[in-house]
Amino acid sequence: MNREELMQILPHRPPMLLIDEAEKGRDGKAHGVYTVRGDEWFLQGHFPGMPIVPGVIQCEMMAQTCCVLVSGSSEPVTPMFAGIDKARFRKNILPGDRIEMVCEIVRAKGPFFFAKGSGFVNGKLCVSGEFSFALVKTGGESPCFQKS
Repeated sequence: MNREELMQILPHRPPMLLIDEAEKGRDGKAHGVYTVRGDEWFLQGHFPGMPIVPGVIQCEMMAQTCCVLVSGSSEPVTPMFAGIDKARFRKNILPGDRIEMVCEIVRAKGPFFFAKGSGFVNGKLCVSGEFSFALVKTGGESPCFQKS
């Protein structure tokens, strides 16, 4: 899927669309790619003279990649982050780097999905983590934030 196709399944739009292409692999995993150009908004002040892709942006890239696996719902849904666990950042991601993400869903319960992902540059592990998200009926309230 290219960026235009991704916008059919993700609610994100530039500048918050953080993957250039993605696909469902035969291995049951989602594979996504993003090339850091160097002019992105998140590099503007992170850090002056030493631009590094922020960890939270790396996590968002993995989450957007994972959403490819839950696309195709019969009704319009919006994937919403519910949690991030065990995030580890092992190597800086810099302008010019091509990040390759591999993500998989490890469990699902109702509208909640639990996933893990990794990001690589030139075959070297840069980021990994586990995250959860809910598929929320578009226009509805997230089950994560329901009033009791």
